[in-house]
Amino acid sequence: MRVIAGSARGIPLETIEEQTTRPTVDRVKENLFNILMPHIVDSVVCDFFSGSGSLCIEALSRGAEKAYFVERNPKAMDCIKRNLKKTKLEERAELFQGSYIEAIEDFKEKGISFDLLFLDPPHASDYAKDAMIRIKDLDILAKDGIIIIEHHAKQNFEEVIGSFSLWRRKKYGNTALSFYIKERE
Repeated sequence: MRVIAGSARGIPLETIEEQTTRPTVDRVKENLFNILMPHIVDSVVCDFFSGSGSLCIEALSRGAEKAYFVERNPKAMDCIKRNLKKTKLEERAELFQGSYIEAIEDFKEKGISFDLLFLDPPHASDYAKDAMIRIKDLDILAKDGIIIIEHHAKQNFEEVIGSFSLWRRKKYGNTALSFYIKERE
């Protein structure tokens, strides 16, 4: 796994060897960022299930203003720190060790909102849907923000979750990406 484009292009990223993390493969990541390219520069991004940190690191490398990494696993958090140091992107990174639930509440308290939110929870869980409901309730997605869920291609998410509407869905083998935006009032 590596950084695909931007200031840290080509730098290999570490991963952790545990079943609790599933790094986004380079082909999926490249397609994801091709779709998001118009939204990345100067954005504030967050990954609620960061793993190795590759999605937020890619966003920072491509010009995101700030990235928030949320991860419960201490080994994964150490991996994120090493990857940030290796890519020299640590100055624009904030790390939160804990659950997505704790992080969402903390971000609300601090008045932080996001332009891009990545959700790549364990595939057999309901964490993505639960996170979206909490994101809506605590209003931490910017007006024109986008939520991106990485999930198994056979897993279907509703067209509308909370106040978020499906904007687009892409499949890459066994992996799918679902993009949600706020419903227009």
